[in-house]
Amino acid sequence: MQVSIESTSNIERRMTIGVPAPEVEKEVDARLQRTARSVKLNGFRPGKVPMHVVRKRFGASVKQEVVGELMRNAYIEALEKESINPAGYPRFEPKEIEDGKDLEFVAIFEVYPKIEICDLASISVEKEVAEIKDKDVQNMLEVLRRQHATFKPVKRKSKKKDVLTLDYAGTIDGEAFDGGSTKGAKLTLGSGQMIPGFEDALVGAKAGDELQIDVTFPDDYHAEKLAGKAAKFDVTVHGVDEVVLPELDKEFFQKYGVEAETEEEFAVEIRKNMERELKQATSNKVKQLVVDQLIEKTAFDVPESLIASEIGRLKEEAFKQFGGMGGKMKSSDLPSEIFRDQADRRVRTGLLFNELIASNDLKVDAEKVKQRIEEVASTYEQPEEVVAWYESNAAQKSQVEAVVLEDMVIDTILASAKVKEKKVSYEDAVKPPAKKETK
Repeated sequence: MQVSIESTSNIERRMTIGVPAPEVEKEVDARLQRTARSVKLNGFRPGKVPMHVVRKRFGASVKQEVVGELMRNAYIEALEKESINPAGYPRFEPKEIEDGKDLEFVAIFEVYPKIEICDLASISVEKEVAEIKDKDVQNMLEVLRRQHATFKPVKRKSKKKDVLTLDYAGTIDGEAFDGGSTKGAKLTLGSGQMIPGFEDALVGAKAGDELQIDVTFPDDYHAEKLAGKAAKFDVTVHGVDEVVLPELDKEFFQKYGVEAETEEEFAVEIRKNMERELKQATSNKVKQLVVDQLIEKTAFDVPESLIASEIGRLKEEAFKQFGGMGGKMKSSDLPSEIFRDQADRRVRTGLLFNELIASNDLKVDAEKVKQRIEEVASTYEQPEEVVAWYESNAAQKSQVEAVVLEDMVIDTILASAKVKEKKVSYEDAVKPPAKKETK
């Protein structure tokens, strides 16, 4: 077998492979012999069809099948011979497949890029730190109570935290605008759901009131056509509901899977959950900051085949998330372009992490895996059963190991990076990180 390799880019290769004609003919003849022993043709007894008839009838299709297999096998053999690790699947282009001549074809494929990690000391991270205060716990208790609140219609004037049912119609310079009108809307006063000034103007309103509200859209409003514009809203209030919160009793605690007798005991469990949430949120923000800079500072070509594979996975995820699109389409029908940036980031991150794992000889820390499993298990009623489930489920445990290894990569980067702590409130700390804009 003859092999020659041409580099057409940093990551694309063209491998020309030649397979001797006798090898091709030998395999074709062997296949035709097997076919002759089993084929059934009118006018001939089974197994007695002459070879020239079999060759004439099946020769072309058998050769096509043989050539396909020989190309795949020769490609794999050539990769091993040349010590090449391809990224994704190749594309085959036959150059010579005539009878009596050597089979010659080109395998076009990509290889993994050579990555030179940026100077980790050039990475700068602002790490948020927060303390969970008693008022944060009390706020969380109210949030949980509001999730099970009931509503009582009242005839009094509205106040903050009341829920109003209303119609409104907005105009700018006397003209209606998209999204500025609705009927039967539910609005909690003080929620900040509407633009500044709108909810404040409704405090003190009663059922049956009709009023006009003058407000100005913020300069940074997401709809550019409305940003900074003065608007008038004609509002009709149909009802005012007072929010009735449930008692903090044993029955309420059980709705959240907590076996507690008193509000104090319940608050202790809520604080534990908040601590876990805080740790995860701040960790995720730091990871995003690190990955953003790592990608920005480390340039390399990404194999298109890896991006295509990742786009396929993202399509499947989206397809499952939306319940199979009602059976009206397949995941492959989703446009690839909307997933490309996300796929590119995922692939880049994976390649960078793999390089850091290899260059720093990182190995999964069994103790950290155990701790992570115990953390997850602690949120369940029978944590020991959850731990045992992970230990007996190799696939699930490997996912935990992958997360732990990623954390170890981040820790390795942070050990060299410039890290500055920033004190923030619990509420700000648990807000999801802003998505990095893609160009």
